[in-house]
Amino acid sequence: MSALWEAGEFLAAVGGQLEGAAPAELADISIDSRSVRPGEAFFAIKGDRFDGHDFVDAALKAGAALAVVGQERRDSVEGEPVVVVPDDPLAALERLAVAARKRSEAKIVAVTGSVGKTGTVSMLRLGLSAVGPTHAPVASFNNHWGVPLTLARLPAETAFGVFEIGMNHAGEISPLSKMVRPHGAVITTVEAVHTEFFESMEAIADAKAEIFDGLERDGAAILNRDNAYFDQLVARAKDAGARVITFGEHPDADVSLVGLMGESEGSRVTVDVFGDTVQFRLGAPGRHLARNALSVLATAYLFGADVKSVALALEEFKAPPGRGDRHVLACDEGTLTLIDESYNANPASMQAAIQLLKDAKPGKNGRRIAVLGDMGELGQQAGELHRALAADLADAKADAVFLVGPLMHQLWEDLPEEVRGAYAKETGELEPILMEALQPGDVIVVKASNATGLGRLVKAIKSRFPPARAADES
Repeated sequence: MSALWEAGEFLAAVGGQLEGAAPAELADISIDSRSVRPGEAFFAIKGDRFDGHDFVDAALKAGAALAVVGQERRDSVEGEPVVVVPDDPLAALERLAVAARKRSEAKIVAVTGSVGKTGTVSMLRLGLSAVGPTHAPVASFNNHWGVPLTLARLPAETAFGVFEIGMNHAGEISPLSKMVRPHGAVITTVEAVHTEFFESMEAIADAKAEIFDGLERDGAAILNRDNAYFDQLVARAKDAGARVITFGEHPDADVSLVGLMGESEGSRVTVDVFGDTVQFRLGAPGRHLARNALSVLATAYLFGADVKSVALALEEFKAPPGRGDRHVLACDEGTLTLIDESYNANPASMQAAIQLLKDAKPGKNGRRIAVLGDMGELGQQAGELHRALAADLADAKADAVFLVGPLMHQLWEDLPEEVRGAYAKETGELEPILMEALQPGDVIVVKASNATGLGRLVKAIKSRFPPARAADES
């Protein structure tokens, strides 16, 4: 495989002055001195907590081919080669991203939505890779530095490019979409997320619709036909001159869900794609994942790819870490199942996680256990949205509920006495209580916003209970 960037092309794009001797080719782009590899260009970006200029020397010693630094910090940086840019390295990275997009002939899809972005991106990467060289972010790189970083890493020979674009406030998606210039823009759904920063749900939908601002001519908006804000999104898409392709369970959807048979480790899915029936197995369970898979097939159709080949590749899909990945763990003489949804949470994704618990089958004498923590950025609706989960837990037939955080105390008060496991203000207080309560056959789902720190609890469970296969072999 050829190098990502030739040095001359790279220097022209970033608009800087080279000091020292640089290699003729650059293997990749990095913004993290801890993971930089030989031959990569290191951009000394200033973040909320760290300034990359403080780690230039470490990056160069680790083998970075060169470092991109800002003029105002040049005197504080030791080592060469460096490329000195007049403004700052993030602006230089953005210029490189624009150059990468300009040279690319790839079909580009960008994904946004209140829920399901990262899983959809993972499915797009997997499915499109079955029909051509595909580039996608290595993690949930969906913000003002993650998007240009992913775009700057786009190889010239790529057939398909997949990008995730997120937001917390209005105005954040539009400039990123204009940088990516997608041929297809997927909005997975619009739900009550980041409501603290918006006056209404309609305002959230408008913010998501900013993804249409960068669509290429004759581009398509790929929209969830089942969403309550579908008509509003269609209007915004048409204002942008976009074609509209729909997906969902609605019978009028262009790509519609015809049948779904859930399994413990996946789903059997039947889909109508513009009149053609496509059947495939999705490698992770959950109706929400199956719905998002429809947007993948819609994208494949838009790009003229072999839809059936894309669909068949989705059997290898696994839920991303912290977003529904499952772990079968040894517990005494049996096993328990941990469903890790700890990455983040909002009302829609919380309901989807509880649905996973409902669909799960506990082992002999096992229970359905929900471990839930506070959902953030919900503003004045926070109390109501937390209490509303009581109905979902009842529908899921949860046997025991463990809650963490001040907001979850409102849900705790609404739970029936017989399902109350324990409540704690902080994760550390809950950990020993939960560990003592777990038993063979249990299915446990863990879900909360990142600030609650339930990811630490997941690590503790996995540390206490080893993987079942490893335990069986020992």
